Amino acid sequence: MTHAVERLRQMRMDRGAKPFITRGSRAPRCPHCRVIFSHCLCALRPEVPTQAGMCLIMSDIEPLKPTNTGWLIADVVADTFAFGWARTQVDPALLRLLADPQWAPYVVFPAEFVAAERVVTEVKTHPVKRPLFILLDATWPEACKMLRKSPYLSSFPVLSLHPEQISRYRLRRSKRDDHLCTSEVGALCLSLAGEQHAADTLETYLDVFTGHYLNAKQSVPPDFEDTAHQRLRTLSGPGRFR
Repeated sequence: MTHAVERLRQMRMDRGAKPFITRGSRAPRCPHCRVIFSHCLCALRPEVPTQAGMCLIMSDIEPLKPTNTGWLIADVVADTFAFGWARTQVDPALLRLLADPQWAPYVVFPAEFVAAERVVTEVKTHPVKRPLFILLDATWPEACKMLRKSPYLSSFPVLSLHPEQISRYRLRRSKRDDHLCTSEVGALCLSLAGEQHAADTLETYLDVFTGHYLNAKQSVPPDFEDTAHQRLRTLSGPGRFR
């Protein structure tokens, strides 16, 4: 079963993009989980119903990267939407989503980069509207540029997160410990929306994905009985985990 990020990746490939090859690894990868076939984790994909939705606005190359974690959000949260970003044009489907009255959009970004009157730190409950978290899925410099040059986002409140934890993401490096990967940000948003089970599941799923990815690079078999797998099994419930 495909999801929004997978479809966006295919669209990007159809425009002539070459597969993104991770340095030192040219082994064939599962097209659904992006890990080499011997370490595929498709059977571990959790399904968690949520009220909240996720809107990923992705830089041009991001859907092609096997280390992208916005993909994990789309695995877990059914109402995940993904759009490519371009400076000169906006996908009409993105504008329709943002105007859909069922959603209450929040741009998720640090407070220091926007006007103070736009900043919120809590997610309000609403009897009709569902929270829609807009995540700019890109490198940090790219995300800042995307925010500045996307006027269609300027009318929405900016949810500023204050995570207590340091990022546990080990597949890419950041110069700052307070920079979280996209799925970690998504988990924090779900927690603020009162969706703690989904937040815990997404966070644990990241740990499982990271373990499979690194084990594959090191030619080590995946350990299906390690702490992360056992926790994901518990969170996923009976019949949802091998």
